[in-house]
This record gives sequence, C-alpha cells and structure tokens, in this order.
Amino acid sequence: MAIHWFPGHMNSTRNAINDRMKAGLDVVIELLDARLPGSSANPLLAKLTEGKPTLKLLNKQDLADPERTARWLAHYNAQPATRAIGLDASIVAPAKALIAACRDLAPLRGGMVKPMRVLICGIPNVGKSTLINTLAAKRAAKTGDEPGITKIEQKIVLAEDFYLFDTPGMLWPRISVEESGYNLAASGAISRNAFDEAEVALELLNYLRRDYTGRVEERYKLSDTAALSDEELLTAIGRKRGAMLSGGRVNLQKAAEVLMHEFRAGTLGAITLETPEEFVQWAAAGAKADALRKDKPNKRKQKAAQERALPEVEPE
Repeated sequence: MAIHWFPGHMNSTRNAINDRMKAGLDVVIELLDARLPGSSANPLLAKLTEGKPTLKLLNKQDLADPERTARWLAHYNAQPATRAIGLDASIVAPAKALIAACRDLAPLRGGMVKPMRVLICGIPNVGKSTLINTLAAKRAAKTGDEPGITKIEQKIVLAEDFYLFDTPGMLWPRISVEESGYNLAASGAISRNAFDEAEVALELLNYLRRDYTGRVEERYKLSDTAALSDEELLTAIGRKRGAMLSGGRVNLQKAAEVLMHEFRAGTLGAITLETPEEFVQWAAAGAKADALRKDKPNKRKQKAAQERALPEVEPE
C-alpha cells in the first residue's frame, strides 16, 4: 500500500529542520514506535540530519513484544554514532536517561559556553508531545490521539546547558515500503482519511495469525479459525462485537475499527509488527520497486527517441 500524504505543515517541518541544522545541532533524537521501529524511522529525516549523532528512542515499549524490542535495540546500537534506549509511561525519570545518552553521543558539548543543542523528531502520533510534557514536567506541548497535533517548533530547556528543540511530527512524501504503509496506518500514525481501514485491518490480522497465534482467538472468544480467510475472521470479530448492519450483515468497517483500536490500546497483548530482519527485506524490495517505477519513464523516453531515429522505409 503506497501512501501519499504530505500536508503543508510537514513541508514547514522539513524547512525548520534544515534551518536548525544550519544554526548548529549536536544530537538528533528520533522517537520511534517500539511496535514498528523500522517503519516509524523516517528516511527523509536521516537525509536531513546526515552526519549527526543519533539517539533512537523506542517509545511505547510497554505495548511492544519485549523480545523483539531487545533485538531492535541491539540492531540500532550496533550502528555507528547511534544509541538506542526504550521508553514507556512507567519510566518516572526519562529526562535523566535521555540527557545521559545525548552526553555520551556528544561528550565535547556541555556547560554554559557550549550548551547541548538537541533536536527531537518523530512521526505523527508516536507520543512525542506526551514525552516532552513529561520531560519538562509541565504541559509544554499539546497532546492528542490524532496525528499532526504539534504545528510549530518549540524550545524546551531540560537543564541549564541542555536545549531540546521539538518539531511537528513528519512523515515522508511517499511511503514506498508496502508493509510499512500498513503498519503505520495500523498504529495510528497516518490520518484515517488516507487509507482504507478494512484493508489495513486484514493485513494486521494476517500478521497476527502468523506471528502471534491464538491472540485474536483468545481475545474475541473464537475457535476453529484456522480454515477461515482473513476476511471471514474479520467478519467473525465484527459479529462478536455487534458490528451489524440490517439483514444480519456484518459492518466490516466497524469491525476493522474495533480490531485496530484494540491493537493500539494494547488489549491484544504486547505485539511488535516487524523484526529487524523482516524490515531489511521489506526495505530492499521497496527500493527495488521504486527504482523500477522511476526507470519506466526513462525507458519510454528512450523507446520514443529510438523510434524517431529510425530511418523511414519507402514502400516498394
């Protein structure tokens, strides 16, 4: 599912990041969703902040599969100039861990003469505003359950020599990794107007049935589901939850909303929708598909040029 979604304020965010880079920056913090760390890492941000030490914060780790979170942390910590730590609502002093990790990444910065300048970024609805309010111990940023709440850059002083710059959540113009599109939509990072909820719910069901066998059956009190298709299973969930239309038909849209809401809330259990190995494969396939897509216009132009260059043959 290739998603095109780039509201105007996200273009402003890109410009703000460029300006902040020019003004001087020591560390970039990227807040990721621990349930989909690869899919929630912004490739556009990586280009904009290339060369800067990076702290990857896997947020909402309480909702994620602990074993997979450990694998993702090891994956990022093995990369140069990169640290990764997990966060969730139960951590009472996240500012201390965050500041310490940033100082490790930029040990030559600190003190009033050379205060630490840190940029925090993340996709919409990843929990960045909630984290910042916790860090600042006050309501410094607006929060909400819809993507795109923060609209302007904010400066938060976490210590006398530690300045944190917050930017609005930003997706990239074209999500070409199909699995990432589904995972981002399932997590709530993408506006519901940009995708078909039933389609996303079916993909979510397919993954849960494969990697988290029994979770769906246990939650919705279903049995003998192995022979059911994903659509039949979603229909069964809708019937269990009373998502009915006239004539005894199931409202698949409503059933999809129920499934995704319960995934986002953690009601289905601690789930992570991708492993580092899976995401590497998905990204490679997405890059290959993108290259083919970009190459098609060139091939058409070459063919047209060749046809124009062919000598005319007079009829005998």
